[in-house]
Amino acid sequence: MIRLWNLRNPCLIFFVPMRNIVRTYIEKQQLLSGDGPVLVGLSGGADSVALLALLVQLDYPCVALHCNFHLRGDESVRDEQFAREMARTLDVPFYKIDFDTTAYGAEHHLSIEMAARELRYNWFEEMRLRLGAQAIAVAHHRDDSVETVLMNLVRGTGIRGVGGIRPKNGYVVRPLLAVSRSEILDWLAEQQLSYVTDSTNLSDAYTRNFIRLRVLPLLEELNPSVKAAIARTADHLAETEAIYLHVVEKARRELVKEDLRIPVARLMEYPSPATILYELLKPYGFIRQVADDVFRSLTGESGKMFYSTDYRLLKDREYLLLSPVKKEEEQEYTFTADDIVEEVWRGPVELSFFKSVITTDFCFQKDKRIAYFDYDKLSFPLTLRKWKEGDWFIPFGMKGRKKLSDYFSDHKFSRMDKEQTWLLCSGENILWIVGERSDNRFCIDKTTKSVLVVNFFSTKIIE
Repeated sequence: MIRLWNLRNPCLIFFVPMRNIVRTYIEKQQLLSGDGPVLVGLSGGADSVALLALLVQLDYPCVALHCNFHLRGDESVRDEQFAREMARTLDVPFYKIDFDTTAYGAEHHLSIEMAARELRYNWFEEMRLRLGAQAIAVAHHRDDSVETVLMNLVRGTGIRGVGGIRPKNGYVVRPLLAVSRSEILDWLAEQQLSYVTDSTNLSDAYTRNFIRLRVLPLLEELNPSVKAAIARTADHLAETEAIYLHVVEKARRELVKEDLRIPVARLMEYPSPATILYELLKPYGFIRQVADDVFRSLTGESGKMFYSTDYRLLKDREYLLLSPVKKEEEQEYTFTADDIVEEVWRGPVELSFFKSVITTDFCFQKDKRIAYFDYDKLSFPLTLRKWKEGDWFIPFGMKGRKKLSDYFSDHKFSRMDKEQTWLLCSGENILWIVGERSDNRFCIDKTTKSVLVVNFFSTKIIE
């Protein structure tokens, strides 16, 4: 029973059965449809016992799932035996699984808490698919949500962290979020239902337990109803978050173009553009710190590059340009003398090769997309490759060598430009920065008899 009090006249006025509160909450949040079984995580503790018993009373077809993490010796065995017996008492099917949680955590570099959580939910999902269940019900209650809010505040959080635990996350539902821990214990006593106690819950060594056992009692000295107050605030903030996410998605539709361009001027028209930018970049793997660096760069020079694991972002004059980071092996393409035909070669770039004898009427075109080389100075096969550190050439019209890195800097190549640049080489020597500048050592002079003409078709999209 849930006791309601008249604050002006502190006497009990009526009781509200907890079963009705949970039923109403399930319906309001649309947690369960009534189609298919409901998997219930049953640890044997008070909360999970109450959850299973309530759902059985509400006529949902339940299946009890128990995880033995083998972390507490005889207690773990006791919990399994109790959970099995509770399922039998409530006449619901019972499944259990054993985990070597310590080994799993060590293998995946996870804390014991995170390892147990990952193992638990992975198995729950496997069982959902196997049994065709409509949902996985877990026993988080209102106090758990309050503790989560405080934990997130201590660690530092955005708006998503102060809305408490969500009633539904995919197939995972939490029907007890409408009631407190004390209300659960009162209901279990009324129903004469027993439960087991995890001794680790009595230790303040874990952050959540520390908040439950030490922080919240101090806050209750300031406000005896602090848990309810925090829960109400979390509900309000969850509603605020819904509005916030609506604005973010609207911005995403308006700002992120199909070619992954973000117009800077339009971004700056939004309230809190730095926050909007972070939300736009987050799906591409950019952390908050990097997103803040990107925002600070908007008033600086163009050409700066930022990276996430799978994407890169180029700060251009008017746009932020996103593109996937390709993790392909460096490829090298070769061309023998027999490959010198007029047909277009279609690779990562498109090239054509044409050999001609020098005559008095030979016509040279001043076009960066066309290069001319003294055929007799070439060593075959020619190779096409990407640039690497230490590469150098002698730019056409000059006598001294120049590092490609310096050339790129002088000509304001962005990082993306450099990554998309291909080199045509003769042996170890660079013939041509394709579409850009040829090497003076292979230029045509008075002694040239035959010339190799190479055309670069710049309409090809360079990948």
